[in-house]
Order: sequence, then C-alpha cells, then structure tokens
Amino acid sequence: MDYVSALVPPVVMATFFTILIVTIVKSQGGPNKTKEDAYVDAALARSEAGPKSTAASGD
Repeated sequence: MDYVSALVPPVVMATFFTILIVTIVKSQGGPNKTKEDAYVDAALARSEAGPKSTAASGD
C-alpha cells in the first residue's frame, strides 16, 4: 500500500495540471478574444501615457 500513497500526489498534480492547460488552451480566441484584446490595449495605453499628476511640482 506504500506504493499507492507514493503515487497519488503526482497523479493528482498531473491531472490538475492537464486540466489547467486544457482550460487555458480552450479560453484562447473565440468570442472573448476581442474583449481580452481591448483590455490589454487599454492597459498598454495607460502605461504608455505615464503617471498622471494633478498637483503641480515646483521644487
């Protein structure tokens, strides 16, 4: 029975890893791709615009 308890954790981890990979691959593209691309474009535009400061700095 020691071999069963030694094999269970790797098998469980491999199963969850496979499910994770399948979920990631299935979520790529499709109807959500345009929405995800819009979020990424908005985030890039904000980061390229730089920090917004409302206070005047005059040291």
